[in-house]
Amino acid sequence: MGYEPLDLFINGQWRKGSGGAGEAVLNPANAQTIGELPHANEADLDEAVVAAVQGFKTWSAMSPFERAAIIRKGMAIVRARADAIAETLTLEEGKPFGEAKGEVLVSADIIDWYADEGCRTYGRVIPARQAGVRHIVQREPVGPCVAFTPWNFPALTPARKIGGALGSGCSLILKPSEETPGTAIAFARALDEAGLPKGVLNIVFGVPSDVSSYLIPKTEIRKVSFTGSTAVGKHLAQMAAAGMKPVTMELGGHAPVIVFDDVDVAKVAKMSVAGKYRNAGQVCISPTRFFIHDKVYGEFVDAFTEMAAAMTVGDGMEKGVRMGPLANDRRLDAMDGFVKDAVANGADLRTGGERIGNQGYFYKPTVLADVPTSARIMNDEPFGPIAPISRFRDLDEVLAESNRLEYGLAAYAFTADTGRATALADGLESGMVGINSFNISMPETPFGGVKGSGYGREGGVEGLESYLTTKFVSQSPA
Repeated sequence: MGYEPLDLFINGQWRKGSGGAGEAVLNPANAQTIGELPHANEADLDEAVVAAVQGFKTWSAMSPFERAAIIRKGMAIVRARADAIAETLTLEEGKPFGEAKGEVLVSADIIDWYADEGCRTYGRVIPARQAGVRHIVQREPVGPCVAFTPWNFPALTPARKIGGALGSGCSLILKPSEETPGTAIAFARALDEAGLPKGVLNIVFGVPSDVSSYLIPKTEIRKVSFTGSTAVGKHLAQMAAAGMKPVTMELGGHAPVIVFDDVDVAKVAKMSVAGKYRNAGQVCISPTRFFIHDKVYGEFVDAFTEMAAAMTVGDGMEKGVRMGPLANDRRLDAMDGFVKDAVANGADLRTGGERIGNQGYFYKPTVLADVPTSARIMNDEPFGPIAPISRFRDLDEVLAESNRLEYGLAAYAFTADTGRATALADGLESGMVGINSFNISMPETPFGGVKGSGYGREGGVEGLESYLTTKFVSQSPA
């Protein structure tokens, strides 16, 4: 095994960039170079657009059954190579190998699900008012698409874009993160070997702002999909709006976790620790702001802190490691900033709060208790292994605080009271709500947010819908 070879993929060809530009890819566990990534220049991007246009003509003309067969063959290849692809993922992103392999397998499931759902892009016949007339509604792929994905889930986020586009009959130009490029490349290789026609899927890299500002305005591009920060999402959405192009925006989150006093506190604390420190907290739906009922606050904080302090942190390729490094050195500085600000605002640092060693980007699982709303971490998404915990006393109070921010991607609540659970599900302003569970993301369920967390959905029938357009045909006798 080892690290995936890095290339551009344009019109069915694996190649380097025409201009010779590129960058090093680093292993976050030791900051060592593991690969050299080529960049696409404008000529390469133009070739990708031409290829996507031709690829769309070929792909959309095929039956959904034929398309699904090719996609499923590609995902069978991915599963056969799951260990190798997971190693690439861990080397470039840092998460533990077992977590990485799980992500690879779930990503294959996502793409397979879209392939199957693409066979069910049904239209309908509307009864006409005159004899001999047929009113038909057809669902058609929107056209060549462009998608941009971040570094924190190198398999999962590209899979959502690839699955949605290809499952609906669209072609796609995908720009994965330059920091974690190998995993998406591995998926594209599998689809290429499965017989995917040329131009249907193209993979490019470069300076992110240069690539997006060049591709999005292209008249041939009919849809834009982006996963990343709210600030960048707003900018790309404005760019797409200039061309009246539909967009799917899966943006930042700052998920509240509400824990009432009628639950098994130790059990919920254990679930919360697992959810919080998954991928070192670098998850858009990560449980982030913990609100614990005053009656069980001390018990919860003590249990949570004990488990966080005992967590094994290290190289994701080593056995027994439960949390890997942060993705880059920028995240280390960000974590220090959040902790120092919270303590300055009166928070109690219970454990962590500092870097581990001086090689790689490791940071201790951190717990902050009695964090006031004035602390920056209660307002800005931390995207790291820091758990700020506060107390509350009644439902209306905690709902107001949970809904206070512009974010609305995910929210969680734990209670044994059915009526209260319903009130929480109804009252939380969020695209996804987990009641007594952190499991809110599956291939068949819609994924996305409200407010500043974006719009549009990935996953579920809604995810496929976003790559389709509606055509109405009224047919009368000659």
